[in-house]
Amino acid sequence: MSAVPHDQQDGPRRSTRAVKLVKLGDPVRSRVSDPTVHQLRAALDNRLRALLAHDPGTRVGEDPEELHQMRVAVRRMRAMLKAARPLLERAWADDLRAELGWLGRALGPVRDADVLVERLRGHALAFDDAGRLSVEILIGALVAEREAARAEMLSVLESRRYTALLRQLATAVSRPLPRPRGGSAAPPLIDLVRQEYRRLVKAVRDAGDNPADEVLHTLRIDGKRLRYTGELASSAGRKPVRKLVDSTVALQDVLGEHQDACVAQQRVMVLLDGLGVVVDTGVAFSAGRLVEREEANRIAMRLAWPVAWQQVQRRAEALDTPA
Repeated sequence: MSAVPHDQQDGPRRSTRAVKLVKLGDPVRSRVSDPTVHQLRAALDNRLRALLAHDPGTRVGEDPEELHQMRVAVRRMRAMLKAARPLLERAWADDLRAELGWLGRALGPVRDADVLVERLRGHALAFDDAGRLSVEILIGALVAEREAARAEMLSVLESRRYTALLRQLATAVSRPLPRPRGGSAAPPLIDLVRQEYRRLVKAVRDAGDNPADEVLHTLRIDGKRLRYTGELASSAGRKPVRKLVDSTVALQDVLGEHQDACVAQQRVMVLLDGLGVVVDTGVAFSAGRLVEREEANRIAMRLAWPVAWQQVQRRAEALDTPA
């Protein structure tokens, strides 16, 4: 049996201590008839439990899916708090979002490296042995960067600030969420979905007919907010909302693939440059093939995203249709 790296030996033990410091009661349940703010509280409780469940695996680092799911939990909580700002005490919600953003930034570089390594190795499956070896040479520097980012991530997960954030979240879901003083009645969740959709419509309109790659990336982020708000509202059982979420996921998939292709192209060139002035011809050739594949992906996704957006529009128009 091979030796386990020191950080992997220590990770689960430290993670268990950290998680045990966070006391959660029974899961928060919600019904369709419950007030909007209570449904939000139940959704935050659910995502906090997911975060805690994937914390140990994230520290061990053997399955990249653990980190992915932990990062998703953080992103969804941030998106929920953003969409629900009219329902909550703003300073409280913004402070919590800021701390979740800090955690997300610690998780991001490792996850991004995982995705890129898997992506490049996936392309290399179509190469011959020499080509795959050349790709591994390119990936070598990326793996080193990932390990450095992982060390920083583990430092964050072992910090008092992280434990304080977990406790803050646990306290938040243990009681009714703070409401604005003198605020009016909370709008239905479906209204928050419509608000996020209108925001996305404006962003798409402002993007124009031929948006820059960076603009498409921003649209993906805007779409993510609509998706997560829709997932929160879909607990009300409305079929049109669930269909809107499905179409928004499809839009995100297209825009996400576009962004991944853009990033991969840039990173391959940076990795190649990092090898120095004298680069093996085979490595340079494999790098060119990788860039060529990613360029084809990028173009294909630019052609596909308007079709995916039209589907989102059609589903959004059906929001007022009875379930």
